[in-house]
Amino acid sequence: MAKIDTEVKTKFKNNKHRFIANLVFTSNWFRNSVIEYLKPYNVSFQQFNILRILKGAEDWITMNDIKNLMIEKSPNATRLADKLVEKGFVERKRSDEDRRVVYLAITDKGTELLKAIDNNPGSYMEFMTRITEEEAKQVSEILDKMRG
Repeated sequence: MAKIDTEVKTKFKNNKHRFIANLVFTSNWFRNSVIEYLKPYNVSFQQFNILRILKGAEDWITMNDIKNLMIEKSPNATRLADKLVEKGFVERKRSDEDRRVVYLAITDKGTELLKAIDNNPGSYMEFMTRITEEEAKQVSEILDKMRG
């Protein structure tokens, strides 16, 4: 991939402006890459995020907790979860104490899907082979610093 100046065909006022443009551009590039990568698996970016959250939870988790943990906050998280239930990737149950509370858990089929996605030779994370562990740490720290 070319440098950001070439990609957007502009000269930046300073490195901070270049950084912000590069951050937004790269974020969109990554998101679009993941979306394209996930198409054959018939899951959206947001559904994939829900599956990852459920896999990490290792137990039943409330729909509200899932909404709070999502990378891309989605007002239609319940509908996304419904589709995952229909596909057999997720199970749902209601609380016995409060019927408004809904719990989700990943199924074996959902876990197998995540394994297939991760083990595909053309993985969506393949670009990370071009970045060292130290570089990844530095960028992550910079992003954390930006958010205060």
